[in-house]
Amino acid sequence: MNEERIITVFGSSRPAETHPDYREARQVGRLLAEHGFAVCSGGYGGVMEAVSRGAKEVSGKTYGVTAEFFSRHANPFIDVEVRVKTWEERLFELIRLADGFVACKGGTGTLVELAVVWEMLNKSVIAPKPVAIVGNFWQPILDRVREVELGPRESSESRVWKEASGNLIHSATTPEDAANFLAAQLKKH
Repeated sequence: MNEERIITVFGSSRPAETHPDYREARQVGRLLAEHGFAVCSGGYGGVMEAVSRGAKEVSGKTYGVTAEFFSRHANPFIDVEVRVKTWEERLFELIRLADGFVACKGGTGTLVELAVVWEMLNKSVIAPKPVAIVGNFWQPILDRVREVELGPRESSESRVWKEASGNLIHSATTPEDAANFLAAQLKKH
């Protein structure tokens, strides 16, 4: 019996179908589905629509976590809509459902999603789950945070958080790299 593995993909709601970020996210969805993963997103437009669409193009299963707060419904490529009341519930449901994560290019919402996952992994609030960023958009933020984590300790706290090793988030140069990384990591478990 196959246990369903779900990858939550975070990204901007803004890119239109003709935008390179939409095309990249569509490829991410397709590749994840080809690896046998169900794809989960925030369920709306832009990157969320693109990853769902890409997954559906190769008969993959899709989830969309939407919130009454936004007063919109899921994009047409969603198989299972999980409807919650608030933005916060939506964020934690996206995390709860996932066996792994991908962060595509995005704005403040995507930054919050990535940061919450990163912090939860860093402080062992959730079980270890693989995370990949696609492209170099988030790399300067990762580098800056890692610089702080590896820097001198000004407090007496001796505990070193996991991110000090710099390996909680995989920097994927391409959608293929991200999908292959997640597939390799999740086959270990």
